[in-house]
Amino acid sequence: MNAARPFAVITGGSNGIGLELARQFADAGYDLLIAAEDPDHLRDAAATLATSGADVAIHAGDLGREDAVEGLYRAIGDRPVDVLCVNAGIGLGGPFVETDLSIELQMIDLNVRGAVQLTKLVLKDMVARDAGKILFTSSISATMPDPFEAVYGGTKVFLRWFGEALRNELKDTGITVTVLMPSMTETNFFHRADMDDTRAGQAKKDDPAMVAKAGFNALMAGKDKVIPTLKNKVMGTIADHLPDTAAAQVHRGLSEPGSAR
Repeated sequence: MNAARPFAVITGGSNGIGLELARQFADAGYDLLIAAEDPDHLRDAAATLATSGADVAIHAGDLGREDAVEGLYRAIGDRPVDVLCVNAGIGLGGPFVETDLSIELQMIDLNVRGAVQLTKLVLKDMVARDAGKILFTSSISATMPDPFEAVYGGTKVFLRWFGEALRNELKDTGITVTVLMPSMTETNFFHRADMDDTRAGQAKKDDPAMVAKAGFNALMAGKDKVIPTLKNKVMGTIADHLPDTAAAQVHRGLSEPGSAR
């Protein structure tokens, strides 16, 4: 890698929003380190991204595991991280009393614990240099209670306020923190989360490239958060101001199993 070029590390960078974020940075002249669990998907993504002229390194591992996060940090090496995109995450739909606890604990480990661990490691280096940018991929789900996605929604609320809190802690430094809060996006998320039969699963979704561009632009502008598209901004603002019981009912209409019928 060319040390003169800026360097971005993107988790969940092999598909969906993460891959499109990586494409934004590659097109902007960054070298990349993309991380995800599946090495084949990573190799395919790296080949696609390299056509832009970026040097692209990959790191395969389950970032819900402490040793895998440490391995990613070692893979970064001594090169300063200009941008860290904490994007990796999984979801799971269904009634909490029926869903698979092992998947939910894996979700907490990846979406929350792994995010905290990686951020701690990389942020210390950024603080030592007094320079850097961090992007957290939260969700518009973080504006409301999330019936039938109770654990997933909780992880995204955590990321929203974790990011906002760090931004305030770092306000007198050269480091900025931005929270990306996408709505339903055209990725494999809903299928993997077993939500194909929900209104959310069947709804028209946003283009992940558009979502990534909104996140990239907000990060570069130093904004605290971004909800892509005017429609979603309005929805998020309404949800933030509705009584929690009413907001929960709105989400239930989208996420309840069988609601697509």
